Amino acid sequence: MNLRNHKLSVLEKIGYALGDGAANIAWRGVSTFLLFFYTDVFGITAAAAGLLLLVARFSDGVSDVAMGIIGDRTNTKYGKFRPWVLWTAIPLAVILSLLFTTPDLGNTGKIVYAYITYILFTLIYTANNIPYGALMAVMTGDNKERTSIGSFRMVGAFSGGMIVQGALLFLVAYFGNVNPSIELNKINETRYEVSVSSPQKVPNAKINTKDGIAKLYWAEADEAVTNDPAPYVSFSMEPNKTYSFIVDGEVDLTAEKISLINQKKGYRNSIYVLSVFLAIFMFLTFASTKERVAPPKTQKTNLKQDLSDLIKNKPWLVLLIVGLLWTIYNSTKQGMVMYYFTMYLNNQLLAASYLIGLMVASIAGAMVTASLSKKIGKKKLFIYALLFSGGVNALLFFCGPQDIGAIFTIGIISEFGAAIFPTLYFTMLGDVADYSEYKNSRRATGLVYSAGSFVTKFGGGLAAAIIGAVLAAFNYDGMDSSTIEGAIPGIKMLMSWIPALVALLAAIMMSVYPLSQTKLDEITIELNDRRENELSIN
Repeated sequence: MNLRNHKLSVLEKIGYALGDGAANIAWRGVSTFLLFFYTDVFGITAAAAGLLLLVARFSDGVSDVAMGIIGDRTNTKYGKFRPWVLWTAIPLAVILSLLFTTPDLGNTGKIVYAYITYILFTLIYTANNIPYGALMAVMTGDNKERTSIGSFRMVGAFSGGMIVQGALLFLVAYFGNVNPSIELNKINETRYEVSVSSPQKVPNAKINTKDGIAKLYWAEADEAVTNDPAPYVSFSMEPNKTYSFIVDGEVDLTAEKISLINQKKGYRNSIYVLSVFLAIFMFLTFASTKERVAPPKTQKTNLKQDLSDLIKNKPWLVLLIVGLLWTIYNSTKQGMVMYYFTMYLNNQLLAASYLIGLMVASIAGAMVTASLSKKIGKKKLFIYALLFSGGVNALLFFCGPQDIGAIFTIGIISEFGAAIFPTLYFTMLGDVADYSEYKNSRRATGLVYSAGSFVTKFGGGLAAAIIGAVLAAFNYDGMDSSTIEGAIPGIKMLMSWIPALVALLAAIMMSVYPLSQTKLDEITIELNDRRENELSIN
């Protein structure tokens, strides 16, 4: 087979893309919602949750490298990397479901449960995602065709992200709907006393108005309960007990405009449904793809040599650091959306529309990446995209709660540029694997791609730690709505210029990446000549 000009079918590219659609149901669900879920639903403090997500990542360096080594040494009739997509499909779906399950535990028990489930999630995700990423590098030997696969992959990734980010909050509202008994007593034009009760126990109820305009507080509160107005009130609801609140700031309020959600049940059942789709998409990826590029037949297994080649691989080292930085950038922005819309804009469900808008922009950005990279090269495009996305995103700092149109516009434009990062990054890891084979006459694709999994997980952990630390510095407590107002400056910073500074650092680092498009074309020609010679000899 001539791998130099081999073109893959659209169906195979779509099949491959479904795998990242599945992975992003898990990854986007975790990066966007898990920290908020821990602090505002499960009841872990922001500092403890941020530290948890960081500490759990310290095992990733070892597990990612180990999985890369294992993948390179896996030999089945289905190939080296495809079988892992199949083997991990159901375990990944199960552990994702357990992440958003809330057993009735004390404070210490909650943290222990969170550590165990989250570490297991990262390990299973590693066993799935490193082989999945490496699969792209062995589907074709053409670096330009690989860029095309990368664009399909990111469209799939962002589509999976759109499913979870666009649907989850509505699914939570649907599955968690309590349907309580509601009574309203009008105090004046914009103020009402609302009394609610339910025959069922709701351990984590959240009451707010569906329009998100009004502020709420307890009608009667003892000294142990803070009573400052907030966009919502979270509380534990006992069966057949009446709870009374003052709702202030909304005209013509009716019972239909009051929302009472069982958040624990809502999140749990929603993730269960999405996990089923995750497993199905993984099965389709396994069934529709094929491995075609193999290591040189003369290559002997030598772990010490593989690791030595990796550490001396300058393009890989540069991508490792750049990948860590752009992941922190994207994960910080994504991790703040729920806080920003819930606390600053007072409209949590509007976050779903915003996230869908970002995903549409991401798909558009991924689709144009291949053509743009052909015109200006991968390295320059990466740098321009970092500076553009970060610069635009910083403008969010100047937006007020009433500037919804500007917030959506800035976020969508910034996300268009941000979508180019992962599209190029995972393609460039394939280029780095080619470079290693070109230079050393040895190929360790899985080991090279371990960088991709490591930076997305560890970078996400660093982003969560940054968010947790900043929120803690502003005394935010997800179980105490009275702390919201004081945390608003920190929420705005985390949504705007803090990630922008990270993008600037990534652009500076990317400037030293040594592989130009001319060099990549030279490598592609040389490697395919070697492979054709091997085939002719055998």
